[in-house]
Amino acid sequence: MSSHHIVREKQEPALYIHDFNNFDDEYLGQILEWSPTLIVAASQYEKAISLGLKVDVVFGNNGILPIQENTKYIFATNENLQTVIKYLIEEKYPAVNIISKESKFDDLVCFLPEINIVLFTQTEKSYAIKSGFNLWKPAGTIFNIDVISYFETTNLKQEGDGSFVVQKDGFVSFNFTTEYLFLSELL
Repeated sequence: MSSHHIVREKQEPALYIHDFNNFDDEYLGQILEWSPTLIVAASQYEKAISLGLKVDVVFGNNGILPIQENTKYIFATNENLQTVIKYLIEEKYPAVNIISKESKFDDLVCFLPEINIVLFTQTEKSYAIKSGFNLWKPAGTIFNIDVISYFETTNLKQEGDGSFVVQKDGFVSFNFTTEYLFLSELL
């Protein structure tokens, strides 16, 4: 018996490739597995095409040609994350995965109430969580946590280098008083 999955438009997080920066092809394949809307910075378009990706939207200002059939080109004065996030919010996307060089939320915090954002770099996956967040992780998973306030957690131990390690297979929970806590997991 086979299983058929119907993926509705915008059900999966969109994927925005801001900068490939030697991003691992295997991880890219995992992110693309459910055929998300693929948005690419114009500066990354040629690389996306060379990987055989079907690009839905290109953001940029260099008027690249030719573009794939059915690909939308959106002129933007610069290739910044905020412009793409605003577009995604306007288009009613609930979430986006972003591949970039940096995993900092500094310029994106204001968008978190409207869209779930996960930042991927060559080495880590970063995301914001709200107090009461729980997730299951295997023992040995390493987190870097941007500690901006007091927080409580279960099943984590802080290491000497400031990272946190999951002690045993199971749930990790986070409770804190700030609006968000920022986590990074090593890939």
